[in-house]
Amino acid sequence: MNFSRLKWEFLPFWAFYIPIYFYWLWLALRARAFCFFTASNPLMKLGGFAGYSKYNVLCHIPAEFRPKMFFIPAFGRFEEVLENLKTHQIDFPLIIKPDKGERGFGVEKLENDVQNPQNNLENLKNYLKKYNHIDLIVQEYINYDLELGVMYYRFPENPISTVGNIDSVVQKEFLTVVGDGKSTLEMLFSQHPRSIYHLELLKKIHQENLQKIIPKEEKINLISIGNHSRGTTFLNANHLINKQLIDIFDNISKQIKGFYFGRYDLRVSSLEDLYLGKNIMIMELNGANSEPAHIYDPNMSIWSAYKHLFGHWKNLWKISKQNHKLGVPYVPLFRFLKEFRAAYSERKA
Repeated sequence: MNFSRLKWEFLPFWAFYIPIYFYWLWLALRARAFCFFTASNPLMKLGGFAGYSKYNVLCHIPAEFRPKMFFIPAFGRFEEVLENLKTHQIDFPLIIKPDKGERGFGVEKLENDVQNPQNNLENLKNYLKKYNHIDLIVQEYINYDLELGVMYYRFPENPISTVGNIDSVVQKEFLTVVGDGKSTLEMLFSQHPRSIYHLELLKKIHQENLQKIIPKEEKINLISIGNHSRGTTFLNANHLINKQLIDIFDNISKQIKGFYFGRYDLRVSSLEDLYLGKNIMIMELNGANSEPAHIYDPNMSIWSAYKHLFGHWKNLWKISKQNHKLGVPYVPLFRFLKEFRAAYSERKA
């Protein structure tokens, strides 16, 4: 059996990361700080490892590169949310998600029911009822063809401080099925080689159309959120990296004070526009918790993935050490654990 070609990408996060935990410990010993990574991005709480405000980070991104959006404080009133939708000129479909959260937690696309607009308000009300105890963000839905993740980093002590680098680009391919005119939607996705890992979620999402016969050649997008844990295929797009792309993200990143390491999750209208630096909409900017997501390409071996991850963590360590030398403190372990627990416990409140 060739272990390197098993579907390791679907391993539980904690299991896949076991070798990284040991490398993390080695880097922590060298930095003399277990939580060295908290100095990587002074802009973000805990360096962007957990508990940081996505909305606050997005507000530091140049306006031309971010979607229309607004913040909903915990226990915000439904009527105030509706008023904000009008004020910010955001209509359905829209994206709503927790202000603090990782790995796709709570991210939803609320569709536009043209035939019965009242359903739009009911879906929004139901979402708020479920997550009203935490801060939320509403964003306009950007219907661009390409969804990418661009991993960027820059060393604070680099003599040419304007020059950064990109070491990972992932292209997200949404989970879809194509009708044959005979099979139901449930039959189609139950036979799909990737959707079998997400059957319960898919049955819940498409419960009203499970027995619908899908016409021949009709393409059905099963998941509208580009998250690996929800079935999206992550494709290695590192071939897109060149000086032109680096210059574009250098220009954006230089305008974000206190940011040195993280992944831009974005949508763009085309590759041509990507290299021209236009029609780029950044949906999120993650910090120290970022991954070089191209490693989850189905054709990448687990050994190559670990090689990329070790390099990724080494860059994080170098940046954190340099920022610390420039006066950015490391968060002590006790305080980190306290804030880390608080960030995750509020999900269950």
